[in-house]
Amino acid sequence: MRLYRRPVRSATGGQRSPNRTYFPLGPPKHVEAGEDYPFVLVSPQTPTSRRGWEVAALNALVDDVVATHKIDKNRIYVTGLSMGGYGTWALAQAYPKKFAAIMPICGGGEPAKVEGLKDLPIWVFHGGKDQTVPAKRSEEMVEALKAINAPKVKFTIYPDAGHDSWTETYNNPEAWKWLLQQTKA
Repeated sequence: MRLYRRPVRSATGGQRSPNRTYFPLGPPKHVEAGEDYPFVLVSPQTPTSRRGWEVAALNALVDDVVATHKIDKNRIYVTGLSMGGYGTWALAQAYPKKFAAIMPICGGGEPAKVEGLKDLPIWVFHGGKDQTVPAKRSEEMVEALKAINAPKVKFTIYPDAGHDSWTETYNNPEAWKWLLQQTKA
């Protein structure tokens, strides 16, 4: 496995700064524990100077990784948790033809702008007791996709989970199996 990685968000929930302890979550946590993935993993972090994602910068990062690594353009996936879940939705909504599938976790997007995602395989995850990002944010996206008859949408709510719905998701081999089965070709 090749690992092209930018720092990930801190466990404190805010943007990473020099005064915060680096603590990976999601796939980077698994990699640091010695797990090997059959793909290139990129874990961007939002700048400390702003809250939210610069979608054009994320797209440029994806383009750079594709240009500098051996990447199958028919198998580019996006997943993210919390603010990264929002980034997953934002990136897919801005560039829906670029990805084979997305897997947003405890995030949200713009329900009025889901038309471009209609044929994209999407598996959404959220904790039913999330008080940081209400499950309603994911529900709104799924409902908007169902309203346009998007045929490839799955939605999993962990009824007893709070904000940390990513641990169960990223520990689930079926989630990875589903993601890696998706292709644009």
